[in-house]
Amino acid sequence: MIKGVGPTKEYSYRIQVSVLDCTGCGDCVEACPSKEKSLVMKPLETQFDEIDRWEYMDEEVGYKENVVDKHKSAKNSQFAQPLFEFHGACPGCGETPYIKLVTQLFGDRMMIANATGCSSIYGGSAPSTPYSCNPDGKGPAWANSLFEDNAEYGMGMAVGVRKIRERIAQMMTENMEKVSAETKEAFGEWLEAFDEGQQSVAASEKVMAALEKEKNGIAKEILDLKDYLIKKSVWIVGGDGWAYDIGYGGLDHVLASGEDVNVLVLDTQVYSNTGGQASKASPTGAVAKFAASGKKIRRKDLGAMAMTYGYVYVAQVSMGASNAQLMKAVREAEAYKGPSIIIAYSPCIAHGLRAGMAHTQDEQKLVVESGFWQLFRYNPMLEESGKNPFILDSKEPDWSKFEEFLAGEVRFTSLKKTFPQEAERLFVQAKEDAKWRYAYYKRLAEMDYSKFTVAE
Repeated sequence: MIKGVGPTKEYSYRIQVSVLDCTGCGDCVEACPSKEKSLVMKPLETQFDEIDRWEYMDEEVGYKENVVDKHKSAKNSQFAQPLFEFHGACPGCGETPYIKLVTQLFGDRMMIANATGCSSIYGGSAPSTPYSCNPDGKGPAWANSLFEDNAEYGMGMAVGVRKIRERIAQMMTENMEKVSAETKEAFGEWLEAFDEGQQSVAASEKVMAALEKEKNGIAKEILDLKDYLIKKSVWIVGGDGWAYDIGYGGLDHVLASGEDVNVLVLDTQVYSNTGGQASKASPTGAVAKFAASGKKIRRKDLGAMAMTYGYVYVAQVSMGASNAQLMKAVREAEAYKGPSIIIAYSPCIAHGLRAGMAHTQDEQKLVVESGFWQLFRYNPMLEESGKNPFILDSKEPDWSKFEEFLAGEVRFTSLKKTFPQEAERLFVQAKEDAKWRYAYYKRLAEMDYSKFTVAE
């Protein structure tokens, strides 16, 4: 049962699978937290009755978007309609759950610039697309650009929208005394909520309702631009091949610009879509194309590099390790008035998970527990109140699990067969690299910012 907000009302909750769209990966079954699994994999020919149930749930029952506050917790977010559904990614793909979550939270006002790669293939396989809209016809506006210029492409979207909204703000300010008291009040509320995402939704509705009653030219001018009244949530999406390598120059430029954009890096640690080449995100000891005898040096720390600006929100997340930390990062990044970047660990079929892609959530948990991947958030807003902006959300790793993690992925174990001596050396180095990185983050987290003062 779900207890709703506002006037108390209880609903029964059902998980209804579209059996004709299920990829059969089994990830949802393995990730289910209930003692008795709420989902059980069965042969398709035994599940045809579920087709009618799906259509009934979809067409008659629908999502209860406002029953609970979807921004409050990971659990609540899953009662909201995903505006990214029925994608064509590999079964068990580690990237797609992150995109689904973001569209559940902000999809009705999202604009997405998607770098070429896996996410652009399953995101825009013409003539179909997994991006959808809600019953009001609102959903993500999506477009794809190339590896090298996607960050700038997304920044162009953000700047264009901002300039139009600043023009609307100027028109409102200059015509305050030429409109009715109701419209003037609505203008005031909209201007106050100009940079506030969710607040701008209600303020925009009030402006449109008031302007419909106005009979002057300014009302028509603003209503012609009504699609820009609500603050857009601009997201720049791509993989590590784009963010760490080919498009890094552009990404760095956009982060340095101070523009209010959100970057989501789906980090598979390899060029997934183009055949499994090593990227700067590939870790020590991993086997990939152009690294057949294992990657020799530690992976690039994109998050640490972004933090050096001091005014960029940075987070590193892993869904299976902590849903709560992921939700905090997504909420904080979107609310931050400036550039933000979220680096999301995404298990990939190219990793060769020995447990199978049904266990990607388990793998996301193990990478953090073993110390291979750390969870953190860097929020520049905390520094303004004398607090340390860097928060290390990971617990002290269990380093004994590091070898367990390596042994569970073919990208590491295959090195033992081809170059056993090199494998032994690189795996020791991989663990030392992980310990070095964790020690670095720990030092950042332990800094006392209350002692720092800005010279006058």
